[in-house]
Amino acid sequence: MSIKNICVYCASSSDIDKIYFDSAEKLGELFSSNNIKCICGAGNSGLMGKLTDSMLNNGGKVIGVIPKFMVDGAMHHTKLNDLIITETMHERKAKMAELADAFIALPGGCGTMEELMEIITWKQLNLFNKPIIIYNINNYYDHLIKMLDHAISQTFMSKENASLWEVANSVEDIYNIINKES
Repeated sequence: MSIKNICVYCASSSDIDKIYFDSAEKLGELFSSNNIKCICGAGNSGLMGKLTDSMLNNGGKVIGVIPKFMVDGAMHHTKLNDLIITETMHERKAKMAELADAFIALPGGCGTMEELMEIITWKQLNLFNKPIIIYNINNYYDHLIKMLDHAISQTFMSKENASLWEVANSVEDIYNIINKES
């Protein structure tokens, strides 16, 4: 499989530590320099806005997928290469999954975690076999990873389910995972 379109889930919150913004910017540089399109939620703030700006500033391509109510609320980035407007959040997530060859979850809140858990579940159910990367910036996802490991140790998930995702601690890790999958 050739990975050319990566869906990124991430925070829209702007009141977060600079390390997260720096990492989103580096990810945008990595994608742009490797001709990888970013599929994202089209938001104009937080890590989503920073990633999009980094992509565009470095000649990258960004496809944003966003529900109409968020466009009506002017929550979307206005300089995307392509903007796909859906009716619902469910349609948004399905469209993002359809367009992507792989998924990366940067730190985020409930929305990001919900998207990550849903996409892991889809892979667990064999709805697709696309790489899922948890980008553990600043050890953000340590507790979630520990919880997933606990679910496996308590047999709520099979041991084989541990292979549904990979953890990256740096942009270099992401690059290596993507190249391994391509």
